[in-house]
Amino acid sequence: MNKSIKGFSKLSKEGKIEWLVNEHFENPQEARKVIETYWHADPKRQKIHDDFIENTITNFYLPLGVAPNFMINGDIISMPMAIEESSVVAAASKAAQFWLHRGGFKAEVVSTKKIGHVHFMHKGNSAKLRQFIEDIKDQFFEDSRSITANMRARGGGVTGISLVDKTFELDNYYQLEAGFETCDSMGANFINSCLEQFAKTLKAQIETSEAFTEEEKDIQIVMCILSNYTPECIVRAEVSCPVAQLDEGTGVSPKEFVEKFSRAVEIAEIEPYRAATHNKGIMNGVDAVVLATGNDFRAVEASCHTYASRKGKYSSLTHCSVKDDVFKFWIEIPLSLGVVGGITSLHPAVKLSLEMLDHPSAEQLMKAVAVSGLAQNFAALRALVTTGIQKGHMKMHLLNILNQLEATKAEIEEVRAFFENKVPHHSDVVKKFCDIRGIKSPSEISKKK
Repeated sequence: MNKSIKGFSKLSKEGKIEWLVNEHFENPQEARKVIETYWHADPKRQKIHDDFIENTITNFYLPLGVAPNFMINGDIISMPMAIEESSVVAAASKAAQFWLHRGGFKAEVVSTKKIGHVHFMHKGNSAKLRQFIEDIKDQFFEDSRSITANMRARGGGVTGISLVDKTFELDNYYQLEAGFETCDSMGANFINSCLEQFAKTLKAQIETSEAFTEEEKDIQIVMCILSNYTPECIVRAEVSCPVAQLDEGTGVSPKEFVEKFSRAVEIAEIEPYRAATHNKGIMNGVDAVVLATGNDFRAVEASCHTYASRKGKYSSLTHCSVKDDVFKFWIEIPLSLGVVGGITSLHPAVKLSLEMLDHPSAEQLMKAVAVSGLAQNFAALRALVTTGIQKGHMKMHLLNILNQLEATKAEIEEVRAFFENKVPHHSDVVKKFCDIRGIKSPSEISKKK
């Protein structure tokens, strides 16, 4: 069947849905029902969601959970977390509770510089070009004054412009690199607008300069774009306490726990296969808060993973040490976040999350996100080196199975009690559920066949 269509974007929302359900689904009415089920009851609010992206047909829900009791620099907050993966919110909550009575989390923003580039090709003398860029530097600032006016009024703007010579990697390739301070906004549109103006200024200045030959004036602007890698937009978070205090609920002595925990971190520092999973766990905590607050989790992921490779080998984003019988565990990650602009003032749940965090500044949000990632990693490593990570995961796995089976509340409690000290494998859960209902399980039926 040919399912292509021309002019889809020009159809009304109803037209898009009508074509979609009739061309792609065996039961169009059921598909339409699912689509409409997730519409907001208030048409005005649904319109807000419809306008976030193109070709919207419905809303895609993620659970918005809360992890309470996070003490950060002496203040206690509740962490909003939007994520589909079970155990993440529970683990974050457990880590927050654990450190609440051990001094809490400490966090600081180390730097907030963001970077963008004008990528261009130029044939000519590199030293001459570098000097020329220095000579016309003020012109870049002058030509972009109207673009930067509002940002400068808030204390931000362009922090610097320099030439980067990349001709040793690609013939005739240069970058005009600019640094930016975007205050409480993510700043993508601001940065890209500035870069496009810088490109115009660069091209015009070179073409009218007598310092270059005609061949050297043939400058090709390839693209103007911010970088999602922000190695100078850094936040650090840490926890620490005497080793003797690390004895709650681990089942091992504090000394043994610290030895095993430290070894697990060291493995993630040297082994990329482990580091990928280790850092994925960190990003469970990071992404959940980034999503809940309306920020770009794909940009954050890209930046953090690039940062994890900055020394030439992919490695852990967290580290730990023991000195004078004091255990310290910390994270340092690049985070480019905003609390104004984008959907932060449009999405009702995002506004709710930001209010839950007491209307944070961008720097306060950076601290909260870093802490969430550190807490998630601590909880995961603590489980891995003691009871094993499956114990918590399988509890949620059990509930997912029972929900799929449409078990009643009483049936859920009975099955949970049965598997209290057993591993709830799928087939065993289904069999127990069928036993409760007095029906044959699929495995029993297949055996008879």
